[in-house]
Amino acid sequence: MTPLRDLRTAVEDASAALRSDEAKQPGALPAVERPKRDGFGDYSTNAAMLLAPSVGKPPREIAERLGEELSNRLGDSLVRFEVAGPGFLNLFLADDWHATALAEVLAAGDAFGAGGADPAERILVEFVSANPTGPVVAASGRHAAFGDALARILAHHGHEVAREYYLNDAGSQIRKLGESVRARARGEAVPEGGYEGDYVLDIANALPNAAEEDPDVLAQAAVALMYERIKVTLLRFGVHFDRFFSEKTLYEGDPTPVQRAYAELERHGHVYRSDGALWLRTTAFGDDKDRVLERSNGEPTYFTSDVAYLEDKRERGFQRQIDVFGADHHGYVARLKAAMEALGGDPSTLEILVMQFVHLVERGERAAMSKRRGIFNTLDELIDDIGVDAARFFMLQRSHDTTVDLDLDLAREQTNENPVYYVQYAHARIASVLARAGEARVAEALAAVAAGAASEGTTALEPAERALIKKLIAFPDEVAEAAERRAPHRIAAYALELAQDFTAFYRDCRVVGAEPASVESFRIALSVAAQRTIAQALGLLGVSAPTSM
Repeated sequence: MTPLRDLRTAVEDASAALRSDEAKQPGALPAVERPKRDGFGDYSTNAAMLLAPSVGKPPREIAERLGEELSNRLGDSLVRFEVAGPGFLNLFLADDWHATALAEVLAAGDAFGAGGADPAERILVEFVSANPTGPVVAASGRHAAFGDALARILAHHGHEVAREYYLNDAGSQIRKLGESVRARARGEAVPEGGYEGDYVLDIANALPNAAEEDPDVLAQAAVALMYERIKVTLLRFGVHFDRFFSEKTLYEGDPTPVQRAYAELERHGHVYRSDGALWLRTTAFGDDKDRVLERSNGEPTYFTSDVAYLEDKRERGFQRQIDVFGADHHGYVARLKAAMEALGGDPSTLEILVMQFVHLVERGERAAMSKRRGIFNTLDELIDDIGVDAARFFMLQRSHDTTVDLDLDLAREQTNENPVYYVQYAHARIASVLARAGEARVAEALAAVAAGAASEGTTALEPAERALIKKLIAFPDEVAEAAERRAPHRIAAYALELAQDFTAFYRDCRVVGAEPASVESFRIALSVAAQRTIAQALGLLGVSAPTSM
């Protein structure tokens, strides 16, 4: 439990006490939220309006009764309540409530905002998975930042999370890479549909006898080289994978994973032969047409690998699979969910998150990109330009289903206009404040707040202090929402808002040197809580929290 969740529980219990005997089953849970305008309390609830149908009285009358019930339950923590509008109940909480909330934030330490997943699941997040036919492009950096941040958030929320990269090291595009490498080694034009980037010549120069080698052999050597470079780039971007899963392994072994998947589909009666090809009856599960698994010449389709990979992940015991796909993969959703159900799995445990594009914008112009033609910005180039922190933060600021225009000019700025700089600067400013106070004084202040002594006999809290505390205690709910909605952008927004609230607090409230000493202690402790929570939010995004800038 957290201070805010305790308050919500009190509102829910008070609502239950007023509910009529004929309607004891609760409906929608009442909201307990910060009012959008000052002067309407610390929190406001719509509980009375939700109760009105079952209680059979006007919402404003119910709100008065609810306020009285809450006063009995919360005691001195509730200073007063007001009924507003059609029946909102505005709650004004005591300074001691805020001080206790701060103490609970500090007591939680690194576990603040952690846990709460119900049920906790074993989840595999598969992301990036770009073909190893070229460097990781800047656009794939959005997939990397999103998948990694989502995995961090899910783990913090209490799930067991594994990260996986599906290495497409089989298929026609791999042979095209081998043919392209040999052509460049010979000084010839690459074949139609091949890869034209300068990196192909780099590969050719790095491989002995590239001009004479068989394209299939060259392809595997080129993939191995690109695979190592991909890993280095992603590690540089702060992204670690628990496993790089090779597509080739789906066709290895006795039986192969593909054969095991076929057997499972046959056991459930969902495959059939037509015109010499093997088909999966995906229309039985909502797909718009059945899908070919094996062509009439015996060659597997791309879909075959997808199905076998689904089954492999199920066999490894993952309760939920989250796949992060590119914007051009909308059509895969229905067929993969159909395949999951045909294999005997629950399609709701397969989540396919389709990422929209990221465009690099400089001086107001978008950069054009094409991997095959070699016209693209690599992720390494982007990191060299604006750094890991700015790249990740800017890519995570928007929901995955919206397009991102990454403003390179803004990302380079070291001003308050740059959101990641603003958040990091707030963290560094707190570090400076605490250094000025000294370790001994900080420890003394934390002990005073933990003992409840820092709020005794002090003047009333300033509005900026109360606002900062309320923003801090919202963090666990933000983590839960970000985890449940697969929405790392909520944490980016929270980090920026928290930095803004700290900046307002720092502007309005003297910290080191504040009098009396109890006020100084309280503000030092509040600064520590803000610093820790900013660092925690940035950490969930994979962004650093510097102590100096």
